Amino acid sequence: MTVDPADLSVTVVDGYVDEPAHFGVPPYVSTYPRYTAGALVDAGVPESQITYHTIDGLRDDGSRWQDVEEADLLIYVGGMTVPGKYVGGTPAEPDEVRRMAWTADGVSMMGGPVRFGVGEANEGASETARDDLDFDFLAMADVEAAAYDLVANGLEGFEDRYRGVPEETRWARKGAFVVEQHPNHPDYLIAELETSRGCAYRCSFCTEPMYGDPDFRPPESVVDEVDALSDRGVKHFRIGRQADILAYGGDGEAPNPEALRELYGGIREVAPDLETLHLDNMNPITVVKWPEKAREGIRIIAEHNTPGDTAAFGLESADPLVQEENNLNVTAEQCFEAVRIVNEEAGWRPGEEPGSGPSFGDDAPRRLPKLLPGINLLHGLKGERRETFEHNREFLQRVLDEGYMLRRINIRQVMAFEGTDMAETGADIANDHKQLFKQYKKEVRETIDNPMLKRVAPPGTILPDVHLEYHQDGKTFGRQLGTYPLLVAIPGERELGQVLDVAITDHGYRSVGGVPHPLDLNSASMDELTAIPGIGKSTAGDVVVNRPYDSVSEFDATVEQFVTVGSPEGAD
Repeated sequence: MTVDPADLSVTVVDGYVDEPAHFGVPPYVSTYPRYTAGALVDAGVPESQITYHTIDGLRDDGSRWQDVEEADLLIYVGGMTVPGKYVGGTPAEPDEVRRMAWTADGVSMMGGPVRFGVGEANEGASETARDDLDFDFLAMADVEAAAYDLVANGLEGFEDRYRGVPEETRWARKGAFVVEQHPNHPDYLIAELETSRGCAYRCSFCTEPMYGDPDFRPPESVVDEVDALSDRGVKHFRIGRQADILAYGGDGEAPNPEALRELYGGIREVAPDLETLHLDNMNPITVVKWPEKAREGIRIIAEHNTPGDTAAFGLESADPLVQEENNLNVTAEQCFEAVRIVNEEAGWRPGEEPGSGPSFGDDAPRRLPKLLPGINLLHGLKGERRETFEHNREFLQRVLDEGYMLRRINIRQVMAFEGTDMAETGADIANDHKQLFKQYKKEVRETIDNPMLKRVAPPGTILPDVHLEYHQDGKTFGRQLGTYPLLVAIPGERELGQVLDVAITDHGYRSVGGVPHPLDLNSASMDELTAIPGIGKSTAGDVVVNRPYDSVSEFDATVEQFVTVGSPEGAD
C-alpha cells in the first residue's frame, strides 16, 4: 500500500514514563514523545499534522479523544518500571491505554518502557507481564525508530531496532516543537535530556542493562537538542537519561571531566537564560574507584548547575548478603565515601566558595546546596532478611551522625519485570516483608529524614520560584522545578498556578513549611505570622493590632530575615 506521509494525521499520546534512568511525569516531559514526533517529521509527516496529548489532557477534556479516534496513526508512549507517588500528573492505567486502541479508527502502535511489562502506576511491589493492550503494533525496541519505519513502510509494519546517534540528533531537534502542545508549557515544564543508554553493570532487578552497554551521545548532540528546546521556550532541563553522569563520554565506567565540561559549558552557552539545570543518576562506585577524576567532574557540574541539584546514588541495599546475591556494585562503605566526596566538592551554597564543603546552621547562606547525593534503597531483593533493614538504618544514621547531607532518601519495593533476575522471586520476597518494610520506612522518615531536612534547608532558606499546585487542609502546596524538589506547604489557600519565592519556616519528614518571601508585615495573615520561628500567637496578634508598620527594626534578626514592610519589589 502506498501512503504519502504528507497526507497522514498522527496523534501521539503521552502516558508518562518512570524508568531507572528516565523520568517523564509532569512537570517533566520525557524524550519519548519528542523523539517520536521528530522521527515522524523526518519521515515526511508535516508538523501541523502531528497532535500531542498527555493522558491527563485526555482526562480533562473528553473532546480530545476525537484526535485519538480520527488519526490515521495513533502512537501511545508510556510505561512505569520504577513507579512511585506523583503530584504533577497521574500515569496512564492499562484500562485507559486499552481504551485508546479500541477508540482509534486508524493504525495504532504503542512503545516505550511499556514493552517491559504492564503494571499499576502506584508505589509498591508488583509482578508484571507484557500485554499488547489490543494495539496493532508494539515497538519492542525504540518507539521513535518504529514510528519512522512504520510511516516509511506505508503503515504496514516495521522491524524492531534501536536508533543511532545521527537519527537521535536529527529527531531531537525536529521533535522539539511538540513541547509547545504540552499543557505545562512554557513555565512549568522541565525537559529530560538523554546523554546515554545502557549500563556497564548488571544489577538483578534493573531494566537499564536491557539497553546494552553504555552508548554515549557526543556533547554537540545534546547541546543541539537544548538549543532547539530553548528556542521553543523551555528554560528548565534535567540531564537525567543516563545510568551514571560521571561516566559520560568515557569508557562507560571511568569519569571523563573534559566531556562533562563540554556538555555543561555548551548547554550554558546555547541557553544562557535557563532557570534549571539539574541531573539525576550518579554511580557511587565511579566516585570511589576514580576519586580525583570524579572530584573534578563533580566540581564542573556544581560550577554550571543550579542550586538544589541531586545526584541519585543506587546503593539499593547496605546488606552484604543482598549485595552479593543481586550483583550490586557498591558496598555501604564505598557509598559512604562517595557521599563524603560529593558533600566536600559540591555541598556549598551560592555565596560560599566553591569546594568549601557542606554547610548548615543558622548562619548558612540562604539557598539550597549546589549538589548533594540522594540514596536509593530497594527492598524485596534476593537474600533480603530482617537484618537487611537494620543494615540500611545503620548506614543512614552514620551519614547523619558524621555531619554530611543527603538531599533525598528514596525507599521502595522492587517490581519484578520479565527479563530480569527478579522475575520469579521479587514480588514474593517483598510481600513476605511488607509489614516490616512499612515499620522500617516510618522509622527512617522520623529519625533520619526530618533532621536531615533541617540540615539541608534550615529555617530562613529561600526557595525561589515555587509553583503552587494544590490545596489541602487549608494550605497551599507547591514545588520548584528540578530534581526531586521539596514539597512546600504555605498557610492559606492561594491562587493555584502562581509562582512565589518562599522562605522555609519548619520541616516535616519529606516536606517543608514556608511563607512567601519577603512577607509583608502589614498584610500577612495570622497563620503566616505564626509560621515564622520566634512569633507565637500572642506576638502575631500584637503585630496585627499595631499595624501598619514603617520598618521591621523592632524585631530580632531571626524574624527580620522573613519580613518586610510594604509589598516586595516586583510583587503582583
